[in-house]
Amino acid sequence: MFAGTILTVIGLICFFEGLPYLAFPDGLKKVMQQMIRTPSRILRVMGAALMILGLLLVYWGQHHVR
Repeated sequence: MFAGTILTVIGLICFFEGLPYLAFPDGLKKVMQQMIRTPSRILRVMGAALMILGLLLVYWGQHHVR
């Protein structure tokens, strides 16, 4: 059960990560160029914020949505 859940999560991550490359390749290139110009400190803060949001969503989904 646990291994199946992990594979499902990894599969969904791959799906959603690949979606912008398929749907908006030109727009994604522009976003990547902007990211190169963004200071590393800002990218780290954004990454940390997204990780915290992700953990909160997982917690909420596991404990409040059934």
